[in-house]
Amino acid sequence: MLCQECGKRPASLHFTKIVNGEKTEFHICEACAREKGEMIPGTSGGFSIHSLLSGLLDIGPTGKGQLVGKNTENLQCKECGMTYSQFSKVGRFGCSSCYKYFNDRLDPLFKRVHGNTTHMGKVPVRVGSHIQAKRKIEGLRQELQQKIAEEEFEKAAKLRDEIRELEKDISSE
Repeated sequence: MLCQECGKRPASLHFTKIVNGEKTEFHICEACAREKGEMIPGTSGGFSIHSLLSGLLDIGPTGKGQLVGKNTENLQCKECGMTYSQFSKVGRFGCSSCYKYFNDRLDPLFKRVHGNTTHMGKVPVRVGSHIQAKRKIEGLRQELQQKIAEEEFEKAAKLRDEIRELEKDISSE
């Protein structure tokens, strides 16, 4: 496959970018990638996981590198002395207490990276039906509470019945 940019050299780098659910593939040679400023893994000045994490840490919920009302320059772990700016450059904590001291900055980061602040993990298909059913019941219970608060009692009754049916299925297994 030839480079999509120059059409002369063989494409040695293959990028897939997904923006707003739209997938675009690029097949370019190393020379064109350097000209475009793309990061090339495994080369000098290439991509590192620390630079990725640093880039994510620099973008706060305001989009300006800071949380509203938080001064990250003064944010420091009282146990090891690591500052938030040091953490954002290194990409690693100095000690386990850093989680506590940088917590306000971590939730938005986890939300951007993982899509959620709660770890859900993967459930094996073979033995996971019980766990998946429990997760569904928990989600339905939250939705039920919301419908009750909104005084949508007919929808709440349907959710209640669905929860009971799922609980009955679980107990019969």
